[in-house]
Amino acid sequence: MRWLVGWSSTAAGTAAPGSAGALDLDGETLHPVGSQLLWGDPDPLWAVGDWRPDEVRVIKADEQNRIAVLGICGASDEELRRGLFTARGGALRHLTAWPGSYTAVVQVGRRVTVCGDLAGARPVFHTPWAGGTAYATAALPLADLVEANLDFGHLAALLAAPDVPAALRDTTPYEGVRRVPPGHALVLRAGAREIAGYDPVSSLAVSAPPADPDHAVDAVRDALVEAVRTRLSAPRHVPDLDPGPVPGMGPAERRARRGMPVPGIGADLSGGPASATLALLAAGLPGRPGTLLGHGAGERLLAVTFNDLAVGGREAELQRAGALAENPRLHHVVVTGGEELLPYADLDGPLTDEPGPSLVTAARHRARLAAGSADHFTGHGARQVLDAHPARLADLLMDRRRRHLVRPVAALARADGSVLVPARVYGAARRLARTPYRAGVEALAERLMRRRFEEPKGAVGASLAALTWAPPGAAARWLTGEALAEVSVLLGVEADRTGTGVQRPGDHRARAALARYAADLRVLEQAAEIRSQRLHAPFLDNQVVRACRALPEALRVRPGARAAILRTVLSGAGVTDLPPGWGVPSHASSAAAARAGLRVSADALQDLFSRPLLADAGLVEARVIRKALRAAAGGSAVPLDGLADLVSLELWLHRLLARRGTCWTGTPARSRAVPAGITPRRGALASGA
Repeated sequence: MRWLVGWSSTAAGTAAPGSAGALDLDGETLHPVGSQLLWGDPDPLWAVGDWRPDEVRVIKADEQNRIAVLGICGASDEELRRGLFTARGGALRHLTAWPGSYTAVVQVGRRVTVCGDLAGARPVFHTPWAGGTAYATAALPLADLVEANLDFGHLAALLAAPDVPAALRDTTPYEGVRRVPPGHALVLRAGAREIAGYDPVSSLAVSAPPADPDHAVDAVRDALVEAVRTRLSAPRHVPDLDPGPVPGMGPAERRARRGMPVPGIGADLSGGPASATLALLAAGLPGRPGTLLGHGAGERLLAVTFNDLAVGGREAELQRAGALAENPRLHHVVVTGGEELLPYADLDGPLTDEPGPSLVTAARHRARLAAGSADHFTGHGARQVLDAHPARLADLLMDRRRRHLVRPVAALARADGSVLVPARVYGAARRLARTPYRAGVEALAERLMRRRFEEPKGAVGASLAALTWAPPGAAARWLTGEALAEVSVLLGVEADRTGTGVQRPGDHRARAALARYAADLRVLEQAAEIRSQRLHAPFLDNQVVRACRALPEALRVRPGARAAILRTVLSGAGVTDLPPGWGVPSHASSAAAARAGLRVSADALQDLFSRPLLADAGLVEARVIRKALRAAAGGSAVPLDGLADLVSLELWLHRLLARRGTCWTGTPARSRAVPAGITPRRGALASGA
């Protein structure tokens, strides 16, 4: 895990003479464990973790003006210097417009600016501390710093309404630690904090001018190619040396067994369009993608495919992956997994910064990534940035573009086989287009209070359920009445206090879905982390997200739009030989694997919820969850996403409370998050409301 941390104090003289840190109440100087100082007092900044040398760059104009960029950034030192001078006047957007995935921190005198990303994959957190503000790109270090307890209101909202920003607000699982929303920056002036947005949102007042589809797709292609090229241009890194031979094992098997990636660059190759696009782009760009440090020739890009032997249904995708791997620029590796790699089968793992449903599948991903490269491309996020959220149908109606609803509604009608589908979908989209944001949030609060959780059936049911401002979470049906009441009251307060202003319902829902996915991907990266490996998700880069948001909604809502866009991207990059059926959606879903995992791991899950911490927190009743787990293992129709949310949150709480130590040196042993654990109680939610 890698993060940066710093603080801004109200006075310049809070640190001990000659030290780079601030004093706590006991007079001890604080430093993050395993850190490197980027600049010192009065507003120090550290980089913590196993950062590569090229991932940390600091450009100084003088002692009062400097910029630090951490991550993969395609800007040259001269471009960073120009960006620093521009930021002195208060401009922010250009700091987020360089290719790559990074966090930029600018110090101009006593003003410190920390920019988050658009997707939420590289978030920024902050908390009041020592008369000023401490900030970091991870929440747990700040929770350790202030000895934060759990925010039970946030945990309840994570289960009751995870896709509703009004429920989650800017809170985190740690009380007092706040999150900077995606598309915003944290600006600190001598300890005082301000949240500033740097990217515009679509307006209700003025309809956006119609974008040219060809130019929009070309922009997506250029952004993706530049994102891949930026990573290929970075220095190659060789993992730690192989300690030596093991009888009966080859070099690749030794590396996988010891958790060491293969040197060079690789990519996922699942057979789907997103991973295939990145693999083919990376293999086709000049610069010998697999070559180390510029030596050798003809080195191929390592393409990794996961073959689930326990659950079938993806045979067509595997065949397409094999056909794509016949490209001479690719070296294909197939990783097989049986019941031991099903979801829920392996519940051991490291503590992550925050909880996320991907914790139940982390072992499955770790097995695939262990056969990958030191720099590994993944197609994560393509669906969220390219596909049309069903709520975008309401945006089309608001712009009086009804004819563009014909194709998506016809596709749903064919899937359902009912002639009533067009009228139902059109009616739901029309209601959403005419519903104010406040009314939508109040409707969710009413549903939670009355425990109305209808389970959508089929593609049409899911689409109709998504045509709303604020849907309940899949796990909401299992929460206690007290927990649901707290979230309902919170939603009522937020509906009165805030709103989306001039934002459209479809755009609002799409941004919220992207933020939730990016947060869970961050959890997955930490839970499935392989030493010396970097995962790259170019679809979540700022410039790629911007290019995808500029796509016309009429293009997005067409059936198969994502595959068509990526096919055009590859064609523009010179890749035209794609196997038959490329881009066809798979009929097999992850639900089959999840249900099989619940069945195989039924006993372990019952033990996990024998005395659940969630029950101690007053969020659930243990017997209710055990009953739901038994029903899911027996094949009953149970919301599997909701069970994943519950199990992952319970796992995360166990790992957090079993943790020893702290992220800081120079602090008493008690200085860590949740120092007193969870005391069984009712009314625990009031502290986070």
